[in-house]
Amino acid sequence: MSLLPGQAPTKRLRLDEASAPSGYSGGIGRGAKIPMQTRADMGMHTAVPTKRGTDAMFGNAPPGYVPGRGRGATGFIGGVSRDEVDRDDDKADLGDSNYDEFSGYSGSLFSNAEYDEEDKEADVVYDKIDVKMDQRRLKQREKRMREQIKELRAEKPTIQQQFADLKRELATVSNEEWEGIPEAQEHLKVKQRKPSNFTATPDALLASMGASRGMSGSATPMGGAATPMGGFGTPMGMRTPMGGMRSQMGLRTPMGLRTPMGLRSPYGMSTPMGMHTPMGMGTPMSGMGTPHTPMGMRSPHGGGRTPMGMHTPMGMHTPMGMHTPMGMATPMGSRTPHGGMRTPGMRTPGYGTPHTPMTPHSVGGGLNELGEAREKVLAVKLDRIMDSVTGQTVMDPKGYLTDLNALQVQSDADISDIKKARTLLKSVITSNPKHGPGWIAAARLEEVAGKVQSARQLIAQGCKHCPNNEDVWLEAARLEKPQNAKAVVAKAVKSLPHSVRLWIDAANRESELAAKGRVLRKALEFIPNSVRLWKEAVSLEDETEARVMLSRAVECVPHSVEMWLALAKLSAYKDAQKVLNEARKHIPTSPVIWVTAAKLEETQGNEKMVELILTRAIDSLAANGVTPDRDMWLKQAEEAEKTGFTKTCQAIVKVTIKVGVDEDVKGMKQNWIQDADAAINRNSIEVARAIYNNAVMHLKGKKGLWLRLAELETKYGNAESLDNVLQRAVTYCPHAEILWLMAAKQKWLRGDVASARRILAEAFSHSKESEAIHLAAVKLESENNEIQRSRLLLARARQQCNTPKVWMQSVQLEREQGLFQQALHLCEEGLKEHPAYAKMWMIGGQIHMEKSPPELMEATKFFERGLQKCPRSVPLWLCAVECEVKQQKYTKARSLLEKARLRNPGADLLWLKGIEVELLDGSERLAHHLMSKALQECATSGTLWAKAIELEPKQGQNAKSVDALKKCENDAHVIVSVAKLFWRDAKNAKARKWFNRAVTLNPRLGDAWGAYLAFELEHGTSHEQREVIRKCVDAEPNQGLEWNKVIKKVANWRAKWAVKLKRYVEEVYSAEFNAKPLNREVELLLQGEDPYAAMATAQEEAAAEKEEEGVKEEEGGIKRESFEPASSFQGARPGYCFKMGSRGLGYYRDPKQDVSVKGEVKQEGKAKVKEEDEKK
Repeated sequence: MSLLPGQAPTKRLRLDEASAPSGYSGGIGRGAKIPMQTRADMGMHTAVPTKRGTDAMFGNAPPGYVPGRGRGATGFIGGVSRDEVDRDDDKADLGDSNYDEFSGYSGSLFSNAEYDEEDKEADVVYDKIDVKMDQRRLKQREKRMREQIKELRAEKPTIQQQFADLKRELATVSNEEWEGIPEAQEHLKVKQRKPSNFTATPDALLASMGASRGMSGSATPMGGAATPMGGFGTPMGMRTPMGGMRSQMGLRTPMGLRTPMGLRSPYGMSTPMGMHTPMGMGTPMSGMGTPHTPMGMRSPHGGGRTPMGMHTPMGMHTPMGMHTPMGMATPMGSRTPHGGMRTPGMRTPGYGTPHTPMTPHSVGGGLNELGEAREKVLAVKLDRIMDSVTGQTVMDPKGYLTDLNALQVQSDADISDIKKARTLLKSVITSNPKHGPGWIAAARLEEVAGKVQSARQLIAQGCKHCPNNEDVWLEAARLEKPQNAKAVVAKAVKSLPHSVRLWIDAANRESELAAKGRVLRKALEFIPNSVRLWKEAVSLEDETEARVMLSRAVECVPHSVEMWLALAKLSAYKDAQKVLNEARKHIPTSPVIWVTAAKLEETQGNEKMVELILTRAIDSLAANGVTPDRDMWLKQAEEAEKTGFTKTCQAIVKVTIKVGVDEDVKGMKQNWIQDADAAINRNSIEVARAIYNNAVMHLKGKKGLWLRLAELETKYGNAESLDNVLQRAVTYCPHAEILWLMAAKQKWLRGDVASARRILAEAFSHSKESEAIHLAAVKLESENNEIQRSRLLLARARQQCNTPKVWMQSVQLEREQGLFQQALHLCEEGLKEHPAYAKMWMIGGQIHMEKSPPELMEATKFFERGLQKCPRSVPLWLCAVECEVKQQKYTKARSLLEKARLRNPGADLLWLKGIEVELLDGSERLAHHLMSKALQECATSGTLWAKAIELEPKQGQNAKSVDALKKCENDAHVIVSVAKLFWRDAKNAKARKWFNRAVTLNPRLGDAWGAYLAFELEHGTSHEQREVIRKCVDAEPNQGLEWNKVIKKVANWRAKWAVKLKRYVEEVYSAEFNAKPLNREVELLLQGEDPYAAMATAQEEAAAEKEEEGVKEEEGGIKRESFEPASSFQGARPGYCFKMGSRGLGYYRDPKQDVSVKGEVKQEGKAKVKEEDEKK
């Protein structure tokens, strides 16, 4: 039998079977003749064989010995094969049920092998491979899973989705229709079960039953007699019936009933000796009547005294009516400790209690059960606050102090709570008078209750019982009057002279700084090793005294880093060095001291010493067993940056750049990037810059690090730092095209075209076949109107690169110059090289359409040729359809769209174009039909849903928008359509909110920006209009059907983004754009001006207009001009200021001086009027 996987199981033959198989002949397998005879058959064998060899030397083999078995030998006569050894492999299930044709027998072939470190390492490697392989297609799998879920939900929608339209129609259901909706049970065949009515037993019936049974005079089970002469009022307001109630243990008086007028019971029966009555009354020891004894008092005849209620947690008897802990009142007649008697404890609602025996089926059983239930509830509540075993409270006094701080007395219920708490805390301080928090809680409770004097008395007792508790003393000082508090604190510090808190409190109660200083100095005599006291004392002194005290402080507390640093800060440079050296000797494990030493050197301009000190710090800390902590060092660097020590910050990052990072390159890069990003988030720009600068020095060839550093310098640096970074980047990464392009662009933006050309020329030497560099050079020349140089660069690019994009840019350059024939010639040549480039076919057809007059037939043929080469290009199909629409060939356009949808299923733009074609043809009904089909095929297309909302009648647009938001909630096209609905309904706040949401979801959607600006131009302020323009320019939108129709025009190619936005709004929203004149600043922004320049220009023009309005005005009969030109300053002139303004250099009217002059004129006028009045 073979153990190899895939082998079919066979029957195993054993050599030691008792009987040979049928047909077996010995020796036939070795070629023996048949029949074969052996020596035994011939009678030649002997009974005892002759010993020879090892047998003769060592004797007979031991019993059970099998030769060769110990060595695993197989295949010889008389021995045993390796397969017959009893091994664990034989124990495996090798039956047919456990056999598989592909994998053989189940189970591991190496289950019994030893699992060593190599196996463990191999498993780790295989696990990583599995994780890596699983992540390679993770996004595709998740996307495919989401699509499958969407398809499943589309095929089998939920019940809520199926009834969504019906639920919306419920809004129109009237009240009558709603009431007419049948109940669900009306359609069931099962008859409704009639409700059972239960009527309470009348009081008269209960009273009559009690009266009829009360005449029997039956005795209680324990021999007690019924109480005679019912009807007497009980103290609790209850009325007992004639005959009273019987109790199980004898005479029972419910709810505190006492025997009236000291009469005996008619039967002369007394309660059993020693039994407790519910009221705690003493019972007589003979047949005497029960005398009236006070509650809780021993009777004169020796009756046992019963305490009213239950034992308190502290072992105290609770008298009747007193509150138990946590405010639970002990019910009258609750379970007594010894007798076990029960009283219902209820107030009978106005009728007599029936006189019935207390049997399990008695009528009064319900009342008894109710009373027992009440007792159980009470017991549960008491168990929560009481430990019945130890009798000690489980309330946390410290937590109770926190509750008391928020307690305010506002009602009677609060007063009741205070009483309950007072009882609890009284038991606490009585049982454990040495417990300080209990005294504090009790005092604060009295303070909350408004009894400040009681609180002072309680805390005074607490001070006597707990003289060594500083919290109690502090509470006593707080509760005392200010003039008495100092005496309390004085007693406290005598009892606890080593309490820092008491000394601090004593110092804070002094109003004069000198007195406070004396207190703190006295405290330092008792507690010289308190850092807090030294801080408080030093903070009160001037610089000289503080230095003296700090010198003493570092002697008393040499392990306080703060003391050493404060002393170094107050010392001169040389002395500070000595102080820090001493600090390092006493505290060799503190990195803060080393950082402070580096900052000290930076203040003196010793930048080389800064890095040297921090390098020594790393070595010294490591020698003293300090584990390097990267986060701690970065924190120190950030603090150094915030305090203005830039060199120290950079040095810290440099010397610790490899501390705590992975050794492999990838892990090292990730750690540095994460640290830099975290520093930027905390606004530590210098730390992030230092991390990147040191990272690129260790990983010079990593393009990603250089890009991040360049981005950092772009946002937070200046032009010089950015040029420096990019220059180093292209030096270490000469084949990174993007770095060359960034360097050239920065030069071009600053107007240094020559340097940009030089950088691009150097980039050509490293990457001659780079398409991006060639196109950047072409753009640089074309932007500077160097058309001929652009043509030459493009010609060289076509030879060296020969990419489709280079050919396209060549065509576009000629198209922009209006040279359509040269453009078409280049287009044909480019299509010979790249016939599958759809954009080239689109550009060629558009050139034919742009000619004057348009060559629409030639454009149609050009598009048809392109569609044969690129049938999967949706934009090319749209261009061909647009060409047919311009010729008003709507039937041909429909045919093209049908072909396009067959070739490109699921293309929502093709469906949208078909709808537009039907609307242009006047077939609105067909447009709606086509829209329905489009939404079925492209259910999540926001473009189609936006068009569907537009096609709906006005009254149905809101409902359609709801459906659209359910299908594509975060699609910007739908959001814009909803915002337009709010705009139409004059809900400006909501419209602005939805427009803002749309541009946030997709900032590249130009249609959203155009609609947003049109809305703000109609309803917004100039500030809101400026914000929309600024955000649009930053976003640089390049998407949108209507947007691309405008900005893709040749005239708008080189326009700025603000100008493109203006032209779009002028064309699409002309009514809103021309509704009212634009603000001057907004107008300048839409012309492409810089925001700050536009603001300054608008302000100057406004000022100039004001000046022009009052060019000439008379003051004292003198005409004064608003501006007088002057080539140089000619001295001060009243009412004028010399400056360079919007009208040139000269003297301008100063409004501030005009105000003062006018004020003086008014004062002079008033004085003249006053003088005239006096003369009159």
